[in-house]
Formats: sequence, structure tokens, C-alpha cells
Amino acid sequence: MINLSAMLAENCTKSAVLFNSKKRILEYIAELAHQQIPEMSEYSILEALMTREKLGSTGIGGGIAIPHGKLECVTSPILVFVVSQDPIPFDAIDNQGVDIFCAILIPKDQCQAHLTTLSGIAKLLSQKELTKKIRHAGSDQQLYQLLVESSQLAGDK
Repeated sequence: MINLSAMLAENCTKSAVLFNSKKRILEYIAELAHQQIPEMSEYSILEALMTREKLGSTGIGGGIAIPHGKLECVTSPILVFVVSQDPIPFDAIDNQGVDIFCAILIPKDQCQAHLTTLSGIAKLLSQKELTKKIRHAGSDQQLYQLLVESSQLAGDK
């Protein structure tokens, strides 16, 4: 069980953004993350995400990607959740465009927590009803509420 509300800030939750490339969406994610960790430059955050993407796309199929990176000065996991208005080519395993991006920035020394967070998010996003609601969230606020409530419900099962 993962507690999204502990990792996700409302200002790092964006719905219906307009970008058309993998690089640009990752730059945007880095910009948002920088607000949460001002001591890290946007460039360092972007570099961590890009380093991971070079190992293989984090597009897990079904229009979903979970970009992630390990950072030196992060003390607990930080999530950035972005929904693109139109799917973006992302080299996903099913060759489909991606419109749901859940980026995770993890402390460098917490590999186990990293795997737990990743699998928890993948499990949450495997719920078709939920991803449908995520894609139709009308505002950043609505998207944030939906994610927080969904992660709490997942914990009750």
C-alpha cells in the first residue's frame, strides 16, 4: 500500500497539459519537481530521469509511463503526476502513445522503498476505471483529489 498524499503535492499534479515530445514532458516534470526540491536544479532532475530512460523506456503500456530517477539530496520519495491532453510518443512497450505520467524521484540510498513505490503505483494505475477518471479530470485540483482518494481506497482493500 502506498500513501500518495504523503508523496504528491497539489502543485505537482497537472491535468490536460500540452506537450508533444518525450523530452519536453520530462523537462516539464523536472520543472515541477524543482518546486518541491529547490536545492536540486531542474537540469539535475531531468538528467536523473533521462539517465533512467536511456536504460529503456518507462512506458509500461496502456498509455501510462512511470519515469523515475534517484537523487542525492531527496530524503523521501516525491511524485509528479502529469496527464497530457494528447498521447505523446514515448517508446512504450506496446508502442502506444502515453498520456499519463507518474514520475517518481527517490532518495539514492532507498532502493527497496523505490521498488515498493513503483509497484504500488503500477498496481494503482492498472485499474481501468481509475485511469479513465484520471484522463477525464477537469482540473489539477480534481486530479489531485482523485489520486489521493484512490490511494486511500487501495489501502482499505
